[in-house]
Amino acid sequence: MKQLFKIYKATFKYKALALITIFSNLLYVIFNLVSLVLFVPFLQLIFPKGDEEITRVSEPVLEATNPIAFVEYVKDAYKFFMQSMVDRGPKEALFFVCCSVLAAFFLKNLFRYIAIYNQSQLRMAVVRDYRDALFNKSMRLPMSFFTEEKKGDLMARMNADVNEIEIAVVAMLELLFRDPISIIITVSVLIYWSPGLTLFSFILLPLSALVISRIAKSLKRTAKQGQEQMGVLFSFLDEYLGGIRIVKGFNATGKAVEKFAAINLRHQKLITKTFRKKDLSSPLNEFLGAAVMIGIVWFGGNMILDGTGQDGFTGEEFMGFIIVFSQLLVPIQAVAKNIGNMNKAKASQDRIDETLNTNEKIMDPTSPKKMEGLNDKIRFDNISFAYKDEEVIKQVSFDIQKGKTVALVGESGSGKSTLADLLPRFYDVKSGQILFDQTDIREFTLEDLRAQIGIVSQESILFNDTVASNIAFGMPNATREEIIEAAKIANAHNFIMELEDGYDTNIGERGNKLSGGQKQRVSIARAVLKNPPIMILDEATSALDTESEKQVQDALNKLMQNRTSLVIAHRLSTIKNADVILVLNKGEIVERGTHEELLQKEGFYHRLTSLQGIN
Repeated sequence: MKQLFKIYKATFKYKALALITIFSNLLYVIFNLVSLVLFVPFLQLIFPKGDEEITRVSEPVLEATNPIAFVEYVKDAYKFFMQSMVDRGPKEALFFVCCSVLAAFFLKNLFRYIAIYNQSQLRMAVVRDYRDALFNKSMRLPMSFFTEEKKGDLMARMNADVNEIEIAVVAMLELLFRDPISIIITVSVLIYWSPGLTLFSFILLPLSALVISRIAKSLKRTAKQGQEQMGVLFSFLDEYLGGIRIVKGFNATGKAVEKFAAINLRHQKLITKTFRKKDLSSPLNEFLGAAVMIGIVWFGGNMILDGTGQDGFTGEEFMGFIIVFSQLLVPIQAVAKNIGNMNKAKASQDRIDETLNTNEKIMDPTSPKKMEGLNDKIRFDNISFAYKDEEVIKQVSFDIQKGKTVALVGESGSGKSTLADLLPRFYDVKSGQILFDQTDIREFTLEDLRAQIGIVSQESILFNDTVASNIAFGMPNATREEIIEAAKIANAHNFIMELEDGYDTNIGERGNKLSGGQKQRVSIARAVLKNPPIMILDEATSALDTESEKQVQDALNKLMQNRTSLVIAHRLSTIKNADVILVLNKGEIVERGTHEELLQKEGFYHRLTSLQGIN
């Protein structure tokens, strides 16, 4: 039930829309019933039994204030009015009844449309809120979440699961505020006409409810499996469409299609199973309802024919009873359908909650310290870090003096990038601490800490926007002149001006309209524009050709002057001028010193430089 309460709470955040929808649905139910019962008194007057005289009705007077007396008064008043109409001419009465029924149908459908009109805005507002919450949460989740979970599964939760919530919003409003009211009002009319016949009609209905509840429990399990398979499907699409160049280059399109077909088939089977269970409830309920109605016709017909019915229960009222009871099946079937929708939504709400309740791990302190500029140094003090149980950084200690450049080198997998990721708190250390001057960086807010740091990553992360917007990413107040100046420093201005629309050229998804070197230079321009006191350069020149690498490296050397920089490099030629070079191997610092000092040791660093032909 807690899942349903969350959907209820999300819906009634918009009270006005919800209340208008509920009130309109209530009027729809009332006018739906009125459109059916208006004919009954007319039938009694215009088609009397045999040669019997029509029982004359005197003008009624309301003598009591209880609900039953009021209903009797309304009934007799309408019958008296119809009697007067019949006295003036049956055709005139028939015309009035037809107009009344037409008006009732018009009002019924008018209020139904008003309910749907407001319901449409309500359901999409709830969907928007769920997607906003999921995206907001995904932006605050630690990097470890995205290395351990599949992006496609997160996309499935924001798409398929949220769509189930959208359906559940409508189902909940109808299940709580329309269909039960419709059932109560309809049953009240049936009881008023014939308590005994109504009681008989309900003998088989509990059987229907029992069958539907069994289907609903099974439906929730199958629906959850189907939504999880949708996550697998989205993950596959994200992975293979993103790597389409490799797929084609290795002639793996056939294998990719085969794997996708298997995943898609599994999804199709689960969703088909879900739909079959969901759709079974409606025809099954209709059949059971029809069986009940046939029983009523037989039982009530015998009552009328044998004259054993209660006083005043006429054939015309029996006809009205059958008509109204047939309409009782509609809300009962809607209840069965909406119960199925709510059970599917429960599974989706569970999956959404898994994401929304995920521990963010990287949190701001409750009482953060104010962060000012670096005065002395950044100290990595005996830090260790592990991905789950795999320790990748082992008791590492070193300092980065203000204005100095520290370079990290080593073989792939030695922990260089992980070590750099700890400084902006993409991950938190397992043990030890990183000190900004004398303060642990965990005592600052993430926003303040990251405002001090500029990053150029090994992979050029660009967005489907203009060149100017990518350079000014995160800096909405940057002027065009500042953007151009940053591009010039990164040796990007010339090729940008050669693009179709210059700085206003859209570079496509992930910047794929640009070459690798061009993308990297735009990334460098973005870091230059931010103008942070601390720079992290993770293979910043790895995607550049030799000429561009030299030009950009010169620009970076100027940029890093008087800045505190942490540089990761595989090309050791780019860090020869670093103030300190740290050589990592399997998460540990095995050597440290300047380029010349490390060469003289003829150790690990010397071997690396020899492999690259560097002296």
